Amino acid sequence: METQSTGSIVYDMHPCYKIYNVSYILISTPSAVCVLFYVFLGSLSVVTVCGNLLVIISIIYFKQLHTPTNSLILSLAVADLLVGVLVFPSSMAFSLSSSRSSFDVTLSTASILNLCCISIDRYYAVCHPLTYRTKMNFHVVVIMILVSWTVSVLVAAGFLVAGLHYEKCEAACLKDVLLANILGPIFSFYLPVIIMLCIYLKIFLVAQRQARSIRNITCQSTKSGATVSRMERKATKTLATVLGGFLMCWTPIFLCFSFQLLNNVSVPAAVYETLNWFALSNSMLNPFIYAFFYSWFRAAFKIIVSGKIFQGDFANTKLS
Repeated sequence: METQSTGSIVYDMHPCYKIYNVSYILISTPSAVCVLFYVFLGSLSVVTVCGNLLVIISIIYFKQLHTPTNSLILSLAVADLLVGVLVFPSSMAFSLSSSRSSFDVTLSTASILNLCCISIDRYYAVCHPLTYRTKMNFHVVVIMILVSWTVSVLVAAGFLVAGLHYEKCEAACLKDVLLANILGPIFSFYLPVIIMLCIYLKIFLVAQRQARSIRNITCQSTKSGATVSRMERKATKTLATVLGGFLMCWTPIFLCFSFQLLNNVSVPAAVYETLNWFALSNSMLNPFIYAFFYSWFRAAFKIIVSGKIFQGDFANTKLS
């Protein structure tokens, strides 16, 4: 909807805001849709924070969960928690049809790079089980986490600098801005996704070959090895589900952004806003995936939620 006011144009493109020229103005009397909008997004933020906080506390508190793989899951949960704490409130305060914030870019890039590191961890666990303990130790995992977060900050800084540079020199810097907007998604989304899909395809083929080998082996001495192999495949299946959830949520907005950039077309604000919130909702999904697939995470969540960790030392508890 568009109305004229004293030579200026007012656009009604948001249930809670009007765009007056280039400024976002909060509607003085919120509509019922606006109230429901904030209740829904506020609930989404609370669930995201609480769910990822449970994952973080579980991995830090329970010694059974102190593994290299869970350290990567911890880093992913921190990124998702920060989405709930920082990105959700700022996105609720301003119309999402505006450009993505630096927090948004940093945390989304951190999430996918952490997932990329997790896929590498799963590759060694399934494809090279004999050397997994030496290849993927805590020292290596810490380096991977630091590199993931450093690259994420640099990518966000690139977007931010390109935007500020464009504001100063406008058309003269158009090529620089386009280059940043093209290279940013490639290195923060498309390239890591291609790498992860290739890795998980390789893992799937190796796991299928291992499953056939296990079925052909009947010796009693190999049962423990077969059990370990099944556990590793289950962990890989779970983390592949996490990757699938991420792709389902984030692919639409990256495709929309790329389509808008390459075809020089304007995507409707409502469409872009919906896709952005759909992408951000991914930060809420992962804790539920862990709880659904992992019995030890379910047991840890129950102990934390019931308040038992405040009644005694449960750090060495054997989680089922």
